[in-house]
Amino acid sequence: MAVSSVSGTGSLSPSSAAIHPGPGFRVGLDFPRAPADVINRLAGFDTPQISDLLNRLYAIDPVIRQLSGGDRTLAGSACTVRVYPGDNLMVHKSLDVAQPGDVVVVSASGDNSNAVLGDLVSTKAKHRGIAGYIVDGLIRDLPGIQELDFPVYARGTTPMGPLHRGPGEINYPVACGGVVVNPGDVIVADAAGVVCVPRLVAEELLGRLEAQSESSASYLAAVQRGEFSNAWVDTYLETHGCLIEKTAGESDR
Repeated sequence: MAVSSVSGTGSLSPSSAAIHPGPGFRVGLDFPRAPADVINRLAGFDTPQISDLLNRLYAIDPVIRQLSGGDRTLAGSACTVRVYPGDNLMVHKSLDVAQPGDVVVVSASGDNSNAVLGDLVSTKAKHRGIAGYIVDGLIRDLPGIQELDFPVYARGTTPMGPLHRGPGEINYPVACGGVVVNPGDVIVADAAGVVCVPRLVAEELLGRLEAQSESSASYLAAVQRGEFSNAWVDTYLETHGCLIEKTAGESDR
C-alpha cells in the first residue's frame, strides 16, 4: 500500500485516504436559473400534475417526504450538494453559495447513519433566504426545525450528527431519490411529493400546464358532480383484445 507523510507529525497515512481537488471535491459558485416568474407560476400546480406532463419520470422517491414547513408549496432553483455519507461540510459551505429563493438539494446517497442537516444550519439558511431543503438522507433536531416553520424534506430523522471533513461537491449534477438533479433545475415540492423540472424545459412545460388547466378544472368539477363516463376503458380493452367473460373464475375444460 502506498503511504504518504503527514506534515508536522512524522506519522504516515495511506495516500488513498487523501482528499484530492477536482471531481468529488469542488464548488461551483453559480449556475443559470429559470426566471422567477416561471418558478412562481409552476408553484401554482400540484406535483402530480407536473409529474404527469413529465411522463412520470421526474418524481423523487416518495420516501423523501415533508417533515417541516406546513402545507405550503416549496419551489425554487436547485442548488445541488453532494456529500460523503455521514458528512456535511459542503452543506455548511452551501450557505455561502445558495441565493435567496434557492432550494438546496442534498445528495447523501440515501445514507441512514448520520444526519447531514439540523436546526442550526436550517436557522442559518432561513436567515440567508434559502427556500428549503430536499435531503436524500437523514436530518436531526426535527422539533427545532419545525419551530422555524422552515420547509425540509428528508428520508427521516436520527439523533446522530455528522462529521465535517468532506469530500463533497456543490453545484454539479447529483442523484436525489432516483432522479438526476442539475444545478438550476426547478424543484417543486408539496404534500403529494417532490418533482424536479429540468431547467431547459421549464417554460415550455409551464405553457402546457397552463393550456390544459381550464379543461382539467372542468373535468374535475364534472367528476365531483358525479358526471363522468368510463367508456374509454372499454374502448381500450377492446382495442387491445382483452377477453371479457360473463362468468369469471371458471377454468377451461
